[in-house]
Amino acid sequence: MFGVAIASSSPAVAARCAHARAGAGAVASQNITDPSLGPRILEALARGTSTQAALAAALAATPFGAYRQLLAVSGEDPPLAYSGARALGIAATATGMHAAAAGNLLARADVPAAMITAFAAAAGHLGECLLAALHAGLERGGEMGPIHSAGLLIVREVPWPIVDLRVDWTEDDPVAALSAIWDIYAPQIDDYVQRALDPAAAPSFGVAGEP
Repeated sequence: MFGVAIASSSPAVAARCAHARAGAGAVASQNITDPSLGPRILEALARGTSTQAALAAALAATPFGAYRQLLAVSGEDPPLAYSGARALGIAATATGMHAAAAGNLLARADVPAAMITAFAAAAGHLGECLLAALHAGLERGGEMGPIHSAGLLIVREVPWPIVDLRVDWTEDDPVAALSAIWDIYAPQIDDYVQRALDPAAAPSFGVAGEP
């Protein structure tokens, strides 16, 4: 599995910044975001390009690389994190064995490192590990101002996301809201995949009006 967890003061952050492709990897394109960079990097990874070369090619293709932050994780190479010179406010990155983290407008420069530590220490489904990292970043200070949106994207062996959960705007805590949605959705992930692959063998929804 590959996935991205993200939170921001901006609305609908996951719609612009989180990208993943089964069999290829996961990419976050953030700061002053260019959403086209995520699919560009994933396409290169799917062709067998190394993570480093795919990220370098994406940056070479844009005149505005200094404004971007890019994270890339594949199954073949070490995770990478890039932060351009014009990233906003306090900007930082960190990488671990299986994950990369980055942020801008941060309260503290060590927020991404706290996220990587939490991800490595977490157990269970990838979604649990990604959410643990997101919570750890917030606990370390997170973004300097209030955050309003969050998202969780995960891919597996099928050509669509098995998890694509979003809180596009709230005045409350979007990460807590995202975790609550995850708790509802996580036990049903495999059921929804099975319904797509073979609805005749899939479990019922258990809702009113179902035969």
